[in-house]
Amino acid sequence: MPTKQPPAAAIYQLKITLKDLRPPIWRRVLVPDNFTLAALDAVIQISMGWTNSHLHDFTIPGERYSEPSPEDWEPVKDERKYRLGEVLPREKSKLVYQYDFGDSWEHDVVVEKILPVEPKQKYPVCVDGKRACPPEDVGGVWGYAEFLESITNPEHPEHDSYVEWIGGGFDPEAFDLDEVNKTLRLIRI
Repeated sequence: MPTKQPPAAAIYQLKITLKDLRPPIWRRVLVPDNFTLAALDAVIQISMGWTNSHLHDFTIPGERYSEPSPEDWEPVKDERKYRLGEVLPREKSKLVYQYDFGDSWEHDVVVEKILPVEPKQKYPVCVDGKRACPPEDVGGVWGYAEFLESITNPEHPEHDSYVEWIGGGFDPEAFDLDEVNKTLRLIRI
């Protein structure tokens, strides 16, 4: 018999920032403290704009969390068994979320505030953010810099191939808060 989900006692305001990019790409989300790290993975994927096409993990000082696999090189704690309120117990707590071990997109995730639950508010919700998520498989921070340089410069030797690869245009400043929240509403835990 499945265990019943405990009710949320608090809401975590998290700031998620892609590391090593300037200007920064970030999102601010409100997430119930009873969400597992696996559910937080879904929130990060949707709010940042990733497609969940690669592996990920969470690192909290001294511990690594993910979905365990027989192919793991080192043991990980099962992200489906740990709730946000357990692993980030106070404001200013933080973790690193890594997505796509090849491109190595690292995100700082910081608890900015712990808020009371607003009964009429649907969670999770993204309340703010800046800039477009880099395209999948662009080559990490350095590949993204090369991509941006080439698509904005028609004289760049890779311009045409990158424009074709991305399927036309790419606006690095674009961020659609309404679209993110429309998709976040589909998360069920």
